[in-house]
Amino acid sequence: MKKLLHTPEGVRDIYNVECGKKLALEGRIKKTFHLYGYHDIQTPTFEYFDVFRKEIGTIPSKELYKFFDKEGNTLALRPDITPSIARAAATLFGDEQLPIRLCYTGNTFINHSSYQGRLREVTQMGAEFIGDGSVDADAEMLALVIEAMLTIGLKEFQLSVGNVDFFRSLIEDACLDEDSQERVIELINNKNYFGVEEFLDSIQVKRSSKEAFASLGELVGGVEVLSRGKDIAPNSSGIMAVKRMERIYNILKLYGVEKFVTFDLGMTGNYGYYTGIIFRGYTYGTGDAIVKGGRYDHLLEKFGKKSPSIGFAIVVDELMNAMLRQKVRIVYTRKNNIILYDEGREQSAIALAKDFRHKAKNTELLRKEKGRLLEEYVAYGKEYYAGNLIYIKKSGEITMINLVSGEQKVIENKRTE
Repeated sequence: MKKLLHTPEGVRDIYNVECGKKLALEGRIKKTFHLYGYHDIQTPTFEYFDVFRKEIGTIPSKELYKFFDKEGNTLALRPDITPSIARAAATLFGDEQLPIRLCYTGNTFINHSSYQGRLREVTQMGAEFIGDGSVDADAEMLALVIEAMLTIGLKEFQLSVGNVDFFRSLIEDACLDEDSQERVIELINNKNYFGVEEFLDSIQVKRSSKEAFASLGELVGGVEVLSRGKDIAPNSSGIMAVKRMERIYNILKLYGVEKFVTFDLGMTGNYGYYTGIIFRGYTYGTGDAIVKGGRYDHLLEKFGKKSPSIGFAIVVDELMNAMLRQKVRIVYTRKNNIILYDEGREQSAIALAKDFRHKAKNTELLRKEKGRLLEEYVAYGKEYYAGNLIYIKKSGEITMINLVSGEQKVIENKRTE
């Protein structure tokens, strides 16, 4: 018996109705990006390793899929599309003075070592606003995410917004070395505030810093947490970071989407290249974020262009899982018509199919096998989301079956002798 090949761990085939729904979802999100004036860009699936090196601040090198070209250069499958866009924008729009809005759809690849059942290849859709460092640009990105979620029918979701400048102001005030910083960030990302307190005690950090870090767990919620954030900010950089979030919130009120936003002053940012506001989108039915984004004002400099920028990525696979669990309907219309014909009726079937296709109707031709029942073809049509089945009998009679309602009618009764 021939051994069947299956996919490696962490990747999967997406087909038929699920694939149709995924593409329909992507189409609606892309339309929202276009409504906001974003232009499509496609970057390569793999790049030189340098695009994702440690100094760029994407993910640890051991989680990259790396390989070599014929010249011996190290290449990597992209784990994240933002550095690729930054590289492309610095190269292609090097002399452009005005802002550039770019959007993309593409797959990313992360060689997760410790996450059981987590996909290693996922589809991301994102938008990048390059060349604008304003609060208005921050607010536009948040509004765009919210609008995209509402467009696809998701109503139960929340954008959690933080600012890495606020977090860094606490780190600076506590005078933490690099190893201590990493330990504190790890504990805070795990929401282990008791552990943070214990660790800071062990390295004898001043009391005001310990209290500030300990209170981060409470600085999560509506706009009211921002005034408490200003109270514990240790320096002007921390205060400015909170004030920026207040200004963003006021602009979001103009968009009418402020109710979808909460603040989390303990957010540290999952990528090292983030410089200002950071945000993550959450909804029911999935443990992971469905949206990840933030400001990265110095990333393009690493590729040769000084340009403040902000962007986000929607993780399409996580989003679909959440929608499935919430029973949110992904609009995917029944498109195909099936023309089933008896042997000897090829001419009529092909002529009818040509006519349908000319009228922009998706049409699938099937020759009826001897011994197979009509019911089998009806079941097949329903399974693959066809709308109608037209059966051309050997006698010349043509019957149309509506696969949604089950209604049957004879539309032509020319019997040939």
